[in-house]
Amino acid sequence: MDVAAAEDWIRAHVTPVGPIETEHERPWATLFRVPLANRVAWFKACAPVQAFEPRLTAELFARYPDRVAEVLAYDEERRWLLLADAGTPIGAFGNPPEAWLVALPLYAELQRAEAAHMHDHLAHGVPDLRVATLSARYDDLLQRELPLERKETDRLHALASRFAELCGELAAHDIPETVQHDDLHMKNVYAQGEHLRVLDWGDSSISHPFMSLVVTFRFLEKVTKLLPGDPWFARLRDAYLKPWGPGFEAVFALAMRVGTLAHAIAWLRQRDHLLATERPEFDRGFAIVLRRAIAQNL
Repeated sequence: MDVAAAEDWIRAHVTPVGPIETEHERPWATLFRVPLANRVAWFKACAPVQAFEPRLTAELFARYPDRVAEVLAYDEERRWLLLADAGTPIGAFGNPPEAWLVALPLYAELQRAEAAHMHDHLAHGVPDLRVATLSARYDDLLQRELPLERKETDRLHALASRFAELCGELAAHDIPETVQHDDLHMKNVYAQGEHLRVLDWGDSSISHPFMSLVVTFRFLEKVTKLLPGDPWFARLRDAYLKPWGPGFEAVFALAMRVGTLAHAIAWLRQRDHLLATERPEFDRGFAIVLRRAIAQNL
């Protein structure tokens, strides 16, 4: 990235009152902190692997300004995004389930409405992980060298035919496929006053909407220390499903089961764009995702 050009572009849209500093650099994006007179802005330069993110974020903000970070500017060609500060991630408060009780219905409403724009998003590069594609993508996963022991890869192979059946069952319910964030955890939901906003749409895909909660529930177990049978999970499921209407509990359970493996499939996109030196660190997290998927589908 041309840092000087990026800083010139930032200054064309806002007036920094101090130095623009690098907050972090990742293989998939670089983030700059931009100090302004009364607030902070954030500049994100996306890698090609998530080139769709600036436009997707801008489209979502235009339609749902109360639940997505404010977009100050974006450049689709250069993959640049300038956001207003969205407050504090709910992870700073311990990832309380009470916050998700508010956030999940808002997110579900966004998903329902956004289904009308599915084809437009696909045309602009949002990854296609619709349920009909998952069986073939699973076959591709099985051809990869994965960070697992032999007995674990054998289990993945043994699940192939059942996974295809589950995908067929899920598709038969005809839930409209839409934007699926796929990284919906406590570091990507921000609180600012009474508003909760979802950030970081670079792992998104077009897929079954209910799969979004695979990540949410994983981190409620890991960070908040909720046990798998905790009543909070049913309560949060019901809060999420309310905008979709009654009677979707069984479909949700099926989507969560398929979703654990779909989430592992989605990780391949980022992994394929990494340098060899970057893969070992990435694979530590990937192995956790794979093992969790296996455990929940045995």
